[in-house]
Order: sequence, then structure tokens, then C-alpha cells
Amino acid sequence: MTIPDSGFMMENGTSCLPCTPEEEKTIITDLKNESERNLKQGNLYFVISSSWFRRWERYVGIDADENLIGNQSSDSRHINGAFSVVAERPGPIDNSNIVENGNDTDCKENEIQLRRMLMEGQDYVLVPQGVWEKLHEWYQGGPALPRKMILQGVLHRKFDVEVYPLCLKLIDSRDESQSTIWISRKASVTELFQKVCALKGIKQDKTRLWDYFNKRKYAQLSVSAKSVEESNLQMDQDILLEQVDGRHSSGLGMDSTGNELALVSLEPSRSPMTIAGGSTLSNGHSSGYATNLYPGSSLSSGLTDMDDGLDAYNSSRKGEKGGLAGLQNLGNTCFMNSALQCLVHTPPLVEYFLKDYSAEINTQNPLGIYSGELALAFGDLLRKLWSSGQTAIAPRVFKGKLSRFAPQFSGYNQHDSQELLAFLLDGLHEDLNRVKQKPYIEMKDSDGCPDEEVAAECWKNHKARNDSGQYKSTLVCPVCSKISITFDPFMYLSLPLPSTITRTMTVIVFYGDGSRLPMPFTVSVLKNGFCKDLLLALGTACGLKSDENLMLAEVYENKIYRYLEMPLEPLASIKVDEHIVAFRFQKNAMGKTKLVIFHRWQEKSKADYHKSVTELYGTPLVTYLAEEQPSGADIETAVSRVLSPFIKISSAKTHVSKENGFLSDGLDEKCSHSDAVSVENAELEGTLSTDLSLLLHLTDDRFTTLKAFKKDTLFESGKILRVVLDWADKEQELYDATYLKDIPEVHKARLAAKKTRQEAISLASCLDAFLTEEPLGPDDMWYCPRCKEHRQAIKKLDLWMLPEVTVFHLKRFTYGRYLKNKIDTFVNFPVHNLDLSKYVTSNDRQAYIYELYAISNHYGGLGGGHYTAYAKLIDDNRWYHFDDSHVSAVNEPDIKTSAAYLLFYKRVRTESKMEAGEASQSHSVS
Repeated sequence: MTIPDSGFMMENGTSCLPCTPEEEKTIITDLKNESERNLKQGNLYFVISSSWFRRWERYVGIDADENLIGNQSSDSRHINGAFSVVAERPGPIDNSNIVENGNDTDCKENEIQLRRMLMEGQDYVLVPQGVWEKLHEWYQGGPALPRKMILQGVLHRKFDVEVYPLCLKLIDSRDESQSTIWISRKASVTELFQKVCALKGIKQDKTRLWDYFNKRKYAQLSVSAKSVEESNLQMDQDILLEQVDGRHSSGLGMDSTGNELALVSLEPSRSPMTIAGGSTLSNGHSSGYATNLYPGSSLSSGLTDMDDGLDAYNSSRKGEKGGLAGLQNLGNTCFMNSALQCLVHTPPLVEYFLKDYSAEINTQNPLGIYSGELALAFGDLLRKLWSSGQTAIAPRVFKGKLSRFAPQFSGYNQHDSQELLAFLLDGLHEDLNRVKQKPYIEMKDSDGCPDEEVAAECWKNHKARNDSGQYKSTLVCPVCSKISITFDPFMYLSLPLPSTITRTMTVIVFYGDGSRLPMPFTVSVLKNGFCKDLLLALGTACGLKSDENLMLAEVYENKIYRYLEMPLEPLASIKVDEHIVAFRFQKNAMGKTKLVIFHRWQEKSKADYHKSVTELYGTPLVTYLAEEQPSGADIETAVSRVLSPFIKISSAKTHVSKENGFLSDGLDEKCSHSDAVSVENAELEGTLSTDLSLLLHLTDDRFTTLKAFKKDTLFESGKILRVVLDWADKEQELYDATYLKDIPEVHKARLAAKKTRQEAISLASCLDAFLTEEPLGPDDMWYCPRCKEHRQAIKKLDLWMLPEVTVFHLKRFTYGRYLKNKIDTFVNFPVHNLDLSKYVTSNDRQAYIYELYAISNHYGGLGGGHYTAYAKLIDDNRWYHFDDSHVSAVNEPDIKTSAAYLLFYKRVRTESKMEAGEASQSHSVS
């Protein structure tokens, strides 16, 4: 369907003129704001393909990097006094690329389903019902993909749109037929019964539904207000339908082997939790021997059977290997399985959770995760994994708790194992916090006190609240130089890969005095740095002299778009694809009359080959006029001087020999370009302005006027003069203009080729990058107490104290609204004898030597990748690969791959730094 420019046909057949882009933007923004003011459960949102929605955003002038009510597009430029955005009106809404059966025209709308593993922002956007209705009124198209807003979380309730409802496979025991049931995970079990009965045409009192996970009767579902999510039903799992007859009216069901079972009620008003204990069936599920525990009840009575798990663990230490059980994938839960396998193979956690830890659970902690439920669910899962031999466990109860307490991990899309690890460490820390009553303690700045004194006080305050390393954070105000030092605890260290904190920039340096050809220089600068850092790096690269300066400028559409004159201008304001140049001047030349030279070029018209069009060309040149009151002749001389490096050798020889007789036929044909230019510059300066009439026109900053000037015209000193040089045939014959245009493209290609060659880096270099002084990001400003302003402070981190277990998170992922990237660079990390002693800046004389015991790996790209884990068993010098349900032995050299994402180390030595240095002289830290 094509929408005409003048209007379109609405569904009722009437024609309606479309709004202007600005009107559309205003209407949609108002509708979006109104929806946000009226958030409530049950509100409808619609899924729209990102590719179509971006076209609409460009059409109305919304930046793709901003939200719906964001700023004017940064791709828009100020030309002729107005912002210009060129974008066509999009066609009908097209969601065909995000639905499973988008090309099936016969498919009913309620049968259309979203493709799995789509990512919000990257693949689709969510718009409120009012926005969808207005967009559909204007553009038609579809199909419509409505989704309901639900309320998630226990402690921290939040609204979320349920993009992927729960998909259940209904198996009818009467004829073994299969059907698909789509239902909200917040729907009640009663609603599930109603859907099944309506689909199969049977009465509810004649219906029995079973949780039929892995084709086994796990538990009977009872008609109740309990949600299907709380009943631990998972995406794509089976549920079994049985029609009740007289034989089973007593309430007894049959298991998969035909044995009668006592029915398990799932409907107490306060949901009980199962504490690990009793025997475990061969399929990995609990045998049913459990203790009911309600939040707030006495925990000690619910943990009387923990010795069973400890006995199983002790048996494994005597030769019967435990800890080799896999975790079943419940639908893109490999991220969770990977992190859990690393945690359940962490020696202190294993020792802790396989003993009676009932006294440790803090039910009164206001920061705890629902009165210790997270710790109980994790402990239950750990004990099952260590007591079930090599049978895979389905972590359904744990996944249910996780969805309730951390809604960000609900649903069935892939998530980040590091984010899950951070949540679990924090949740377990609070649930098991020995400090029952946390005093309020105000964190104070160092204010000039010695580091040791401040660190000790901060650690004392932390222990008073948390009883759990510690790092030193130094901030320096870039304006008033105020120094702030604080000491903070940490549970893991997020290490940037060196390439993620720096950026490579190629800048073309032009010589304002016309002494040389422009030269490209590629430098590495901090991403969060400033223009002064770029100038410093460029100055070093190009050999800038003490009496010279560089002036940065951005070139857009062959004009100077802006000068980057503020030293503290953030480099983040310069996008990767922007054309940045620098002009090199003598310091004593700057500050006088600035002359900007633009170039126009005649080319054949694409529409009519017989006609020519004049367009701006190449990079503008900038120079300064030395005269107090420059004339037109001075301008022509300055233009000739700046253009002199671009003279072609052959053309220069011909021109000079004919006009001046300077270059003879005996000039060495093999002389270098630079040598020839230097000779020519000496002789040609001051002659080209008389021998070659340059076609120059005065113009203004917006190119609204062009006017000629005479050589005797005088101009006011100190102003910015702008001239346009028309490149006629004689200029094109004499000068090589390719140096004005082709250099950036050549070096972009070289940079692209360089980026494809990934080099291995070491864990030490990642640590160095983490500890390197750098400016805070523009979105992470620090409030300076002296300036009373938010400043982009300089940050420096130092390790002050290290824990017994250290986790390193390699920051492989970078995120934006529409751009997400993964760095697959191989990081070389040591397995044994990781000596972190030199990184500890306190006066602590202990040695910090660590050994690797677990790795969380990520393979593939974002959204569609896969997580696995490597872990070493306690007291067993063997590594194992945990890939969801599959567990296999692996050789130690094979665990070092470019997929390593989280590295788990345990401390193995405690002697002094001096003794450690003597003992580890033969070892080198990679």
C-alpha cells in the first residue's frame, strides 16, 4: 500500500490530509506523556518494529539516540539559519519482520506471535494504546500486537509490559492431542482452568490439570487465585489434562508409572517454602519430604534435616563425587545456570550452605530479600546439586523466586550472568547478614585526614552495618582542584577492556602557513576525555613546537560546522563518524584577522549530463592575515600561500618555466614531491597572485550571499573573513585537490582494517585500565562541595583491601539505546599464582595470591548468545564443563578462551608480601 504525499484513505474510505512532521511529533509526545501519568496494571501497549519506528522518528526529526521526546536530531545541521532534516514519510506500519508468521496473509490476528529472542529497542519498541491508535490512523498497516502491562516484584514493585506471555503445551490424556495455551504469567490458576475448559469443551469440575514438566507429573494444579508464575510453570512446558471420573473422585492422582499419589495442594494463603532435605528421586526432584516454612516463622525448626545435605557433601569428599549435576535450561536460562554453577562451586559457600545456617538468616533486615527466602531457595538448590549425583536438576523453584524478587530477570529472554551474580551476591549478603540492627552512619569525606585513618573508619562503619575488599576512590575537581577521597567496599571488580575506555581518532592536520601538505595522525585518547587531551595527543604525534598551537574544527558538508575551542569540551560530544581536522599555526600569528577559504567545484549534473553544477568541495582551509588592515590583494596572496603545497610538480614546472624561467628542463624528474614543493614555495610565493587570477568571492557564515571584491578593497582588522574559491580548469591543472578530500576516506579504511585484527590482552592490562585515572562520563557528574556545581571530575581508583574470594567481571558488553556491542578479544588470565599484592596500596603486609576455580563463559552475540561455566571441584584437581544439563571433564589448558566473562579466584596464600615475592619470583602474572 502506497501513501500519497497529498493524503491517504482511512479505513472508512474517507480521505484525510496527513499532519506535518512537527504536528505528528507533538501529538505523539502528548499522548505518550499522558499515558505515563496514568500507569496502571492492565494498560495496553503495542509492539512496533524498530525498523519502521526509526523511519518515523527520522521523518518527524527525533534523534534515534534520544527518547520519543528527545532533542532535535544531532544529525541535523544549522544551514542557512535553520535545521534541515531530510527524511521521507514512512509507508504503512510493517511488523512482518518481528512476527513468526508475518507473511501468512490467511493467519488470524490473534494467532500471530512474536519471534522469540527479540530485544526491546533493537528489534521492537513499545508504544501506549493511544499512540498506536493515532499512528495506525495515519499510516494503517500492522499487524496489531497488543500486550498488557503487569505489576512485578515483591519488595520493589514496578510496571512492566509482558511482551512474551507464558506459552504452555496442553496434552489431553484422552487422545494424546496437543494444543497451545497463551496466558499471562500473572494470571491465576483459575483463569488457566477456564481457558483449558473453554478450549476442550469440558466442565471445570470434571477437569484435572497437572504440572507435567519433563513429561512427569510434578504436582496437581488446584483451582485458586494463585498465579501460574507462583506455581512454577515455565515457558513452553507441558501441562496434562485428565478428565475426572468416579474412580478418582477421592482426590488421588496417578503418577507416570501408574502409582496412586497424594495430591499436593498449592494454595495456602501464605505460600510455604521447601527446605532441602530428605531423599532425592532419580529424576532430580524432591521426594516430597519437606518442611513447610512461612515467612516470619521460626527458622530453626525448618532446618533440622540439613545434616543430610552435609552428609552427602562429606560422602562426595570421601570419593563419591558430588557437584557434578547439571542444571536444566528452562527457556534461555543458561545465563542463570552459568552463574549458579560458579557460585555453587565456591568453596566458602559450599561449606556454609551444607551445614545448618538457620541462625544466620536475617528475617528482620529491612534490606533483605523477603525475609530470607532467597538464601533458602539458593541453599536448597545447592544441596540438591551436591546430593543428586550426576542427574540434572530443574531449578524451577529458584527461577520462580528470582522472578518474584528480581523482575528484571523475569520472562524468557536472555539476560546477563554478571547482573544476576551482582543481584545474588547482594541478596545473599543481606539475607544472611549477621548485623540484625543496622545503625545509621553518615559517610564522610577524607577532608585531609591520613588514608589509613579514613579507611579504618569506613571499614568499621561498613562492618557495623554489614559484617561482610575495599577500594579507595579519589575525585579531583577539574575547576577548583578540590580533592575528595572515600573508601568503599566491593563484592566484585568490573574491569574494562582497554579498548572500551579509549577511542582511536584520526585527525587531518593542516598547516595554516602553507608550509606543508596536510597530514593525518591517528591517536588514542580516553573516551571520557576532553578536547585538551586530544590536542595533547595530536601535538605529541605531529611534533608540535613550543611556539605553535593547534585549533580543532568539525567539518560538515564541506563547511566549518564548529570550532572546538573549549579545552574541557567532552570528547563524547564528537561522534565516531564526524570529520575532525586541526589547523596548525604559529602562536604569534593567531588572534589577528582569520581567513576561511571554501572551495567550489564544477561537476556534470547527474540529471542532465550536458549541464554543470557548482558544489562545495573538500575541506575548508584556515589561515591568518598579518596585516593590520588587510586588502583584497592580501587575501589573494594568503590564499596562494596556503594552496602552494598542493601544486602539482609537472604543472608547477611548466608554469614557472614559462612565466619566470626559474625551473629548467634539467630539474631532476625523480626529486621528491616535498623537495620540489619546498623549492617551488620559495620561488613562487608572491608570484601566483599576479600570474594566476584566483576566482574568489566574499561570503557570509551562512552562504546566503556571494560578492566580488577588488585588490584595493580594505577590510576591518580582527574580523573573520570568508571567501569561496571557484576551481576553474586552470586551478585544477595546477593544484592537486585530492588532498582536500580523499585523506579521511583512505584512513577510515585503514582503521577499519586495523579493527579487524584483534590482539590478545592480559588480565593485568585490564586491571591497569580499571585503576587508570580518567574523567567521569558526562552522565556521571560529581557535585563539587567547593564549587557548588556538578563537575566532570577526574576519578582514580586504588585497591585498599582484598577479600578471600575475588570475582573479576570483564566488561565485554557496551550498551546504547539502539547500539549494543560485544568485544570478543581474548583476555589472557592466569589459572595459578595470580599475585595481586602489588595492586594493594595500603600498608597491609599480607600477600594476596589467588587461584582460579570457576569461569562464566559467554559465546556468540548479544541476545542470541549462550552461557556455560567451567568449575573445579573442591579438593579435586579436575576441571569440568557445565553446559546446562550436560557436564563433562575438560583439560585445564582448554578453559582459557575468548568467551571468558566472569573469573572466580580464591585466595591460597597468606604470608607476607616479602615472603610472597621471594616465593613467586619464578612466576609471572599474565
